[in-house]
Amino acid sequence: MALARALRVNGIRVETFGSAEEFLRRDVAGEPDCIVLDIHLGGLSGFDLQDLLAAEGFRPPIIFITAHDDMFAERARANGASGYLRKPFETNALVALLRPHLRPAD
Repeated sequence: MALARALRVNGIRVETFGSAEEFLRRDVAGEPDCIVLDIHLGGLSGFDLQDLLAAEGFRPPIIFITAHDDMFAERARANGASGYLRKPFETNALVALLRPHLRPAD
């Protein structure tokens, strides 16, 4: 995935998942510093995943991305999103949104 490569080049650790359902089934120690989440996924939407995580008491910083109308920006903000980008976007814009949420590398 090009976005994952671009983030890694910027020194950001990245895990990718093909769907919200795959993310929910992950077998990973610890919680992510921040989630970059597409609004439109196959199956559960990005908003659905955010709601499920919140119901479990997990409210990670989420940066929503979408190629669709900006009408979702208001919903993302209302749901407490840490950021919102409309595709196509510059990698530097995403990195700038991510950096404040990332723990230093070990």
